[in-house]
Amino acid sequence: MQYSDSLPAHNAESLLVHFRRVELLKQQATEFKSISLNPHQLCDLEMLLSRAYYPLDGYMCRDDYERVLDSMKLADGTGWPLPICLGVDEGFAKSLEKGECVGVRDAEGFMLAVLTVSEVWQPDLEQEAKAIWGDVSQADGVNASLSTLENPWYVGGRVEGLAFPQRYDFTDIRLTPAEVHRYFSQKGWRKVVGVQAGRPLHQADRAMLEEIANEEGASVLLSPLMFPSMYSSVDHFTLVRCMQEFVGTFPRNKALLNLMPWFERKMGPKGALLRAIVNKNYGCTHMLVWDSGKAEPRLNVLTDEFQEHIDWLDKQQENTGIIPIKERCMVLDDESKKFVSSDDGKLCANDHNGIVSLLTQGKEVPEWMSFPGVLETLGKTYKPPSKQGFCLFFTGLSGAGKSTMAKVLYVKMLELNDRPVTLLDGDIVRTNLSSELDFSKEHRNLNVTRIGFVASEIVKNGGIAVCAPIAPYSESRRQVREAVEQYGGFVEVHVSTPLEVCEQRDRKGIYAKARAGIIKGLTGVDDPYIEPQNPELRIDTSELVPSEAAYVVLNFLRSSGYVGRGE
Repeated sequence: MQYSDSLPAHNAESLLVHFRRVELLKQQATEFKSISLNPHQLCDLEMLLSRAYYPLDGYMCRDDYERVLDSMKLADGTGWPLPICLGVDEGFAKSLEKGECVGVRDAEGFMLAVLTVSEVWQPDLEQEAKAIWGDVSQADGVNASLSTLENPWYVGGRVEGLAFPQRYDFTDIRLTPAEVHRYFSQKGWRKVVGVQAGRPLHQADRAMLEEIANEEGASVLLSPLMFPSMYSSVDHFTLVRCMQEFVGTFPRNKALLNLMPWFERKMGPKGALLRAIVNKNYGCTHMLVWDSGKAEPRLNVLTDEFQEHIDWLDKQQENTGIIPIKERCMVLDDESKKFVSSDDGKLCANDHNGIVSLLTQGKEVPEWMSFPGVLETLGKTYKPPSKQGFCLFFTGLSGAGKSTMAKVLYVKMLELNDRPVTLLDGDIVRTNLSSELDFSKEHRNLNVTRIGFVASEIVKNGGIAVCAPIAPYSESRRQVREAVEQYGGFVEVHVSTPLEVCEQRDRKGIYAKARAGIIKGLTGVDDPYIEPQNPELRIDTSELVPSEAAYVVLNFLRSSGYVGRGE
């Protein structure tokens, strides 16, 4: 499959092929094997196609891969710090032959590129981790794109792009490296500081960037660091909108916001070196390096590890063409009321976590800490408990009193009439959401995680989810908590009523059937119930009527700020 002499191999500014070549590849694709990329892999593909990973024109073959691990150089001697490889499962890898074409698709099956296979091999991930980190214990963190593969293999070869991955958000600020270069040229920007940030930026950050830009005679290219996701999260939109507000505080012609499909690889100095190369490909001359090892709030003393990191990046300038600039600690000067950089051990004012804490407590954020537009945007996501969605999650044996308590609390929440409320009782869910599931451990966990997914969607949209499954296993309860806490509060209530009391109640007659051997696998009889270790509440309904038990929960919600004291 060679190009016609009359057609260019690809656009000079990307790896996207000529439109006539696109049509030919689409016609031939019916005979191609296909691979669907996960969100991390989609980011890498877009970086390849846009030339953000220049000089790579595809996924590394074994010679490049091994030389990069050994000496941080490609086979032709070009400096390159980390492998960029396509991971596939073993069965698919063994089905491939050298020279064949593979359709590279997104999760919906849309073909984005064609990979011509040059090599297939099984990597030693422990050796890969050791080469990158010097520590084989980090093997699981080397390549996030492999997390869903049990026994990953690598496929190397040149890629021909048909289209960039489809993005529907903020399309006006998703410029390719070539488009960013043209912007710089039109504006006359000769020096540019690349800034990638994984959190919203505030007054102290603005002062730091202005100080750096003035010293270097440079402008600023700001790019949010985002977690790869097919469908972007609430935090993604909040971060980008905060960045838009932040960039608007700079003088005209001084800063540009751009979304590059870059994600933080968390690979230490070598990951930072790859980021430097990407910044160079976007036209930057400098790069801000954050001291990610520090917690907030923090003192302005550089850690030894961070200083070594900066020194190492300095020595790599010949390979990257980028000048690294270390993060500065900014403090508010009492006399001038302006931020200045300091190295005398004071507490840094660069404190995003402190701002979020004030917002979630419903307290006013001092005007010197951030900008009105940024705070307004953050306030829509980080709300005090009384204004955010939350999940009440009751767990316990059948007959413990979960459903009754849940129904009482459901009515109490409806009476407040300040947020939508949904009841997800165990029997209701089994009938309407999980009717095809049995009572095996796998299906019980699946039933609970389904409840968690629905609850997380309710909480994400500011509602209250009242859930009352048995939920006997800790792993599925943990997954529900993690799903919900991305968006709001999670209150786990262990209804710890003893088994003998539950059997005495036995309103459904299921304990009697279990003791008679008529039904098998009943939780508490011949299937275990693993008690929660650290629930927010633990309530034994043996000596409490439902209204009394519900009052205990309601009192907790009041003391935690989820509902008003007088409600």
